[in-house]
Amino acid sequence: MRDSAFAAAGHLPGKPKRCDRTRKPGHYPMELQDDQDISQDDTDQDSVEPEVFEGADDPESPGSGSDADDDFQLPSPRAGSEGALSTRDPLHLYLREIGKFPMLKPEEEQELARRVRDANDQKAAFRLISSHLRLVVKIAMDFQRRWMQNVLDLIQEGNVGLMRAVTKFDPDKGIKFSYYAAYWIKAYILKYIMDNWRMVKIGTTQAQRKLFYNLNKERQRLQSLGFDPSASQLSQALNVTESDIVEMDQRLSGNDLSLDVSLGDDTTSTRLDFLPALTPGIEEILAGDEISHQLDKHIQTIRPKLNDKEIELLDNRILSDSPVTLREIGAKYGITRERVRQIESRLLEKLKDHLSKRIEDFSSDWIHKDE
Repeated sequence: MRDSAFAAAGHLPGKPKRCDRTRKPGHYPMELQDDQDISQDDTDQDSVEPEVFEGADDPESPGSGSDADDDFQLPSPRAGSEGALSTRDPLHLYLREIGKFPMLKPEEEQELARRVRDANDQKAAFRLISSHLRLVVKIAMDFQRRWMQNVLDLIQEGNVGLMRAVTKFDPDKGIKFSYYAAYWIKAYILKYIMDNWRMVKIGTTQAQRKLFYNLNKERQRLQSLGFDPSASQLSQALNVTESDIVEMDQRLSGNDLSLDVSLGDDTTSTRLDFLPALTPGIEEILAGDEISHQLDKHIQTIRPKLNDKEIELLDNRILSDSPVTLREIGAKYGITRERVRQIESRLLEKLKDHLSKRIEDFSSDWIHKDE
């Protein structure tokens, strides 16, 4: 289904194929309905201005003849027009191509949607998608004016949302397909904008996504009412915590900084040099080595005082990097697991008492029982 649908959406001229999308079906629209108020006028595919799409009224374009329904390939430019098209940018080429696909009547739309739902009809899906590519462009243009992103990228993401809408649409719900598809188109475009707003992602949780889309809009709304919005007012209006408001505000207002860039022309130091190390410091490493040396040295002096079971526990469980289980030791000596645990507890107490008398500043934390 997806391969044929990509052919319907049409790979944008001059854009490399995108193969790294990971989608969660049914995930985006429910999270974004608060941000997008979609009216019937906004989602009506007939509301796209016809003069924007060149070739829509071309008498030789697909859709004007009786054989149009059997042509399921993107139309190629007509012979003799290569020279004229070579000077046009990819957006105009794309608009020219999608303008050649015919619009659908309501009864045709419902019939095609049923064929997709009931029989997974690839040709029906193609016609349903290709006839609504103008809707994707209209929505992408609206977002481009607001978010200043590359409109071709927005159109490409919107086409993916349109294809997803085709697979999820139920024609028996009594909802016009363009109205339903607009939610998916906007959801995929918004997800793309958020993921590519910065090199470092600024929103991963549902609360962060909600703030990314609505924080500035809510602040402007309160300012238009004469308020000076504080974090407390914004948190109440958006139903999030004040800390979430402050954190997202900092993310939106800040810029990405490289940790490897020098701090000035007269120094080679970088921000990375001033970050705390995540590994133990040299003092901790030296102290740990000294403690291990002292423990190994004095544990050897207690061996003559231990019986066979205690030596077995000491070598194969307490001091071993791959300790055996209590059950294995019990099976070796013909005793229960609980009895082995009791012997181990008694051995640990012997070790602590022995080492505390021979090592100054000994701490019982140096020897602990692994559960």
